[in-house]
Amino acid sequence: MADMVIAVDPGRDKCGIAAVSRDRGVLYKAVVPTAALAGKVAKLAHDYGAAAVVVGDRTTGSAAVKELSALIIDGRPLMIATVDEHRSTDEARRRYWQENPPRGLRRLIPTTMQVPPAPVDDYVAVILAERYFASSR
Repeated sequence: MADMVIAVDPGRDKCGIAAVSRDRGVLYKAVVPTAALAGKVAKLAHDYGAAAVVVGDRTTGSAAVKELSALIIDGRPLMIATVDEHRSTDEARRRYWQENPPRGLRRLIPTTMQVPPAPVDDYVAVILAERYFASSR
């Protein structure tokens, strides 16, 4: 079981990506175009020394696994694991509002009735990494 993973929330147009350490937490998170996914995963895996990639099992998960399984980092293939994505977007929205509370008059509206102003795919990637670590205990 890897202590450092690159987590991916695959999508048709954009993907959430995060570098997450079991000990140090979230080191990097971003939303990237799907076309740039393989290059970004390769760069992050090299920069952070990750040997594993965690991919969500819904939307375009199988296509992402196929694309990422061809990557060779530092002379070795990446280990790829899939994680259940069920309700991860709802959890990501809650986490987004915890980290970025609404301001002004928007704070009077319950966050459950609001949509975050930015994509939360990067938060989903972090949640997928956390689920991976939780399943490996």
